[in-house]
Amino acid sequence: MPAETAVESRGLEPVPDGERRGRVRELVPTWVAANISVLLLTMGAGLVIFNGLNIWQVLVVAIAAPVASYGIVGLISIAGKRGGAPGMALSRAVFGQRGNLFPGALIWVARWGWETINAVSGAYAALTILDLVFGIKKNTALIVVTLLFFVGCTFLVSGLGINALRVCSKWSTYFFGAFSVLVLGYLIAETDWSAVFDQPAGSTAMMVAGIGTIAAGGISWVPSGPDFTRYLPRTASAKGMVGATIGGAAVVVIPMVIMGAVMAVATPDLATAQDPVSFIGELLPIWIAVPYLLIALVGMLLINSMSMYSAGFTAQTLGIKVPRAAAVSVNAVISLVFGFLLMVVATSFFGSFISFLTLLAVAFSAWIGVFGVDMLRRTSYDGAALLDTTRTSAYWYRGGFAWQAMTAWGLALVVGLLFTKVDWFSGPLATTWIGRNGLGWAAGIATSALLYAVLPRTAAPAPDAPDSPGQARPAGSDEAPAAATLSN
Repeated sequence: MPAETAVESRGLEPVPDGERRGRVRELVPTWVAANISVLLLTMGAGLVIFNGLNIWQVLVVAIAAPVASYGIVGLISIAGKRGGAPGMALSRAVFGQRGNLFPGALIWVARWGWETINAVSGAYAALTILDLVFGIKKNTALIVVTLLFFVGCTFLVSGLGINALRVCSKWSTYFFGAFSVLVLGYLIAETDWSAVFDQPAGSTAMMVAGIGTIAAGGISWVPSGPDFTRYLPRTASAKGMVGATIGGAAVVVIPMVIMGAVMAVATPDLATAQDPVSFIGELLPIWIAVPYLLIALVGMLLINSMSMYSAGFTAQTLGIKVPRAAAVSVNAVISLVFGFLLMVVATSFFGSFISFLTLLAVAFSAWIGVFGVDMLRRTSYDGAALLDTTRTSAYWYRGGFAWQAMTAWGLALVVGLLFTKVDWFSGPLATTWIGRNGLGWAAGIATSALLYAVLPRTAAPAPDAPDSPGQARPAGSDEAPAAATLSN
């Protein structure tokens, strides 16, 4: 697919070097767009209402969360420039052609929830705009219409591919930044700052748990990181990639979380509202609220488009033999159904959202540890072997499985759940220090990384004999002899 083409036709196959015309700086608006969500305001309010933090503790959480989570996104995204393929396609080299189906299926299902949450938030934004401008109150029929509109636009943008996402991300960054400054200025002028600064401090455990909650959103993007860097040339700066990823996310997350915490002082029921968006119309004058919600609506549409874009690749790695754009339609339908249920049936949006984020981070963490350790062992990927799903693939290993990766992934998934507690589930170790601090996801990453690092690697072929097509190679045996450092 030529880089100038409007509609991306490339699927799982690695991008040839001649088409890698991307630039590292393009990652900044990409990750800005991935965080343009009013849900960050609600989460910031939750740090005050539920975690009991003061404004200075919220500031620490707001800085630490994107640095930790998007630092991991940036590091894993380096695999994209090395292999030129989507993250879950590169994952075949780690887990084996059949083994990759297991984490792939879990990640794909987890994306249903993420896309549902964003679809609901976008629909609520549209409903709030209709109420503010035209006085139209929401009803079941209108909920269906707004959901259809939001998911339809999402499907269109994600179906067009990477170039459409880049253009939309750039302009939404400009507009959202401008209106966020406007909102921030209004809050500075109208807020009772004595009430804000008089908030008592919360416990360190609640701070750590808050970091985990905010970071969970970033953790969910880790497997997608390579999807947005596969068009970068192999010579692209790895340090620059990590910095651009963290910077793009932090420039949105930090002010949004702090603004949410400030808003919580004036609207203490913000974090418990069924509708996580309408409060903006109550706190801001209509001349700020309406354009701000319109920009936020576009932002949430972009978040969902990016998620569906990656979900299309994941579906293809699961053996769904349709073009990427068609694979996206499966997630679109699912988000419509689940979104309707969340808006009409669920009684607590915030509770459902936090529970989902917590489980999402645990589901992704087991994959992150294994894939991350594997990245330290390789600097390139065998493109032909990635696409060869038969026994002749160099990534077939034993029966299509890399048992070391599968063992580390499975055990880490169990460990993460043991330390996790949500509204409707509590692991037996959730009352320990790790569990109380909401670090089940971190335990999952550490467990999978440690296990995969110490388990024996697949035996290498004899040095005097060329690799046969069906012979298993060790993780990294197909690589160029370059050092796996951030300097490349």
